[in-house]
Amino acid sequence: MNKEIAVIFDMDGVIVHTNPYHSLAFRDFFSVRNLAPTEAEFAQHMFGKSNSYIFSHFFNRPVQGEELLQMEEEKEGLFRKIYAPHVTPISGFPEFISELEAHQVKLGVATSAPLANLDLILSKIDLREKLDSILASEDVKKHKPDPEVYLSSARNLGVIPDQCLVFEDSFSGITAALNAGMRVVGVLSSHTIEELPKCDLYIDNYNDLSYDKIKALF
Repeated sequence: MNKEIAVIFDMDGVIVHTNPYHSLAFRDFFSVRNLAPTEAEFAQHMFGKSNSYIFSHFFNRPVQGEELLQMEEEKEGLFRKIYAPHVTPISGFPEFISELEAHQVKLGVATSAPLANLDLILSKIDLREKLDSILASEDVKKHKPDPEVYLSSARNLGVIPDQCLVFEDSFSGITAALNAGMRVVGVLSSHTIEELPKCDLYIDNYNDLSYDKIKALF
């Protein structure tokens, strides 16, 4: 039997290489508060993490409720302003998506970023009409590494976890996909192989990827 495949993409570091711009936005955000996180701290405590985790970690106290919403609005507004002129998909991504679409693969995006960020990316890249599921941070109660966003994506796509292949670039994101019982491709845009959980495949970009290569993972 030819099993149906669904492919779910994280956004930051997977569809677009946004992490350097998030770093710039966070630096601006923290600098006015007399904080100066190092690159190592960003790598460990920013990439793939929710804003509630990031703010709580760097301020060394819980940040939630209205305060979290205000901080998130400020920081993500900075990010969108900085990144808007630079939105570009990771090399080979548009061609890979077109091939998946031609093979009638169900497609989804599941990001820890707020919907406004996702809307910015989708306004610049021809992707929205190809997606069967779109989930952002507002759509879940528990953030990665909890599997909620990926399990919800599978339900939206009408498939079971074993039919899903997730593209992720962060430790927490890969862990979330594995916790959901899905296969994972690690995108090496932010971390090395040694820094990530074990994946079914690792890629630097999408240039050498094809439908046949991901089909073989099943």
